[in-house]
Amino acid sequence: METANRIVAEILEGIKERVRPGVETLELNELAEEMCRRRKVQPAFKGYRGYPRSICISINEEVVHGIPGPRRLKEGDLVSLDFGVKYDGYYGDAAVTLPVGQVSDKARRLLEATEKSLYAGIAQLRVGNHVSDISHAVQTVVEEAGFSVIREFVGHGIGRSLHEDPQIPNFGPPGRGPWLQPGMTLAIEPMTAAGSWKVKILKDGWTAVTQDGSLAAHFEHSVALTENGVLILSRL
Repeated sequence: METANRIVAEILEGIKERVRPGVETLELNELAEEMCRRRKVQPAFKGYRGYPRSICISINEEVVHGIPGPRRLKEGDLVSLDFGVKYDGYYGDAAVTLPVGQVSDKARRLLEATEKSLYAGIAQLRVGNHVSDISHAVQTVVEEAGFSVIREFVGHGIGRSLHEDPQIPNFGPPGRGPWLQPGMTLAIEPMTAAGSWKVKILKDGWTAVTQDGSLAAHFEHSVALTENGVLILSRL
């Protein structure tokens, strides 16, 4: 798991360096595939339930599962990169949302709040807590910043499969759900919106967008809970 997630982090860093106005999202997908080939790992998303690309790239009001294509990034966009690999039978998964050039103050505050909520959720990962303690921490940070948490997509367990139990919502009261135990490996991934939390799926069958067209953000780390604390596996 450590190796798989380190590779995810390395590849995401390489892709982040290419994010700039004018770049095609398909070019970023091709870069991800090239970096996978060099490391002899399998992209986790390509072919998963029919998904056609190796990375999800979601722009502005797109929350998650955006499909790379000929669209070019523009100054002021927010772009979410969600990426995973399979290495030696184990999966890694992480996501980050970036500003393209200069963005609005509201966009920057959304990014800051979403990333902060990710680490607030991770901070709840300790033996004796419940899964919903993670959920509640994420929701509290996001809503105190004046934004909303997407309800339809959740974090998840990860290991020999890309998505495993337990599901980890980004909202809800604390003290509920499964107990957190040593040996758990989880993908914690807050998805947020500047406006309403409600989403819809576009005609491509994959891309989820905010119903009101408000900006969205997505941050994710795969983490492991050990007897000695938490390891953030997908961070360099």
